[in-house]
Amino acid sequence: MRDVGVAFFIGLGAGMLGGLAGVGGGVVMIPLMVGVLGLTQHQAHGTSLMSLVFTGLAGAVAYSTRGHVDVTAALALAGPAVLTAGFGARYAHALPEWQLKRSFGAFLVVVIALLVLKPWLVGLSAPAAGVSKVALLAGAGAITGFLAGMMGIGGGNVMVPAMVLLAGFSQVLAQGTSLLAMVPAGLAGAREHWRLGNVVRRLLPGLVPGVLLGTWIGSAVAVRLDEGALRAIFVGVASYSAFRSLRARRPAPAPAPLGAP
Repeated sequence: MRDVGVAFFIGLGAGMLGGLAGVGGGVVMIPLMVGVLGLTQHQAHGTSLMSLVFTGLAGAVAYSTRGHVDVTAALALAGPAVLTAGFGARYAHALPEWQLKRSFGAFLVVVIALLVLKPWLVGLSAPAAGVSKVALLAGAGAITGFLAGMMGIGGGNVMVPAMVLLAGFSQVLAQGTSLLAMVPAGLAGAREHWRLGNVVRRLLPGLVPGVLLGTWIGSAVAVRLDEGALRAIFVGVASYSAFRSLRARRPAPAPAPLGAP
């Protein structure tokens, strides 16, 4: 019962971040589930992705009521993501835990760099339009699906920068659209993690209500903040998670048995 209560507050914090920054909140949820609840990295990724489906659903509803969701773009992102999410989940399952932690940290560093450099990158190229825009979104969706399945995240970490930097979306519109797109993609990856035994089901009764409440709060606040503040919130939280993950150590080799040649 204690773990379910702790899971509720972890989900609450993750949901608030998801609603605020347009990401699934896995950058908060995964380190906390490993550090506080004692889950393995693989279990944290699978359980995070399962609960973050609800983040996407609740966040998309909240953003859409204010006109900040592009349904066509969400479909272009979600279609390829559904196809690749299962591959990402299986790849993560095959990695040693220390490698999965470091991969998670390295991924966050790249995303942080993109968002920090956004003011200088936006003017470097004209936003894509027409067929090029659809192809761009489909490509971002395919990459996002794989990374969502592998990293246990909703996918906004990739979708939001791609839409803002390359497709001319505002930060708020990109966040709402990414939340909707992550629902089918997250379901596909979570289904594979469930099959592989990486979802800790006893925590879901705490995580899911916390995520739903937190997402509603975060989404309501997000539409009242400027884009710089939203990016700063995400970069601060992601930087801490990246630092912790990159410090994962490779386990020492087991000593040779006595009498071995």
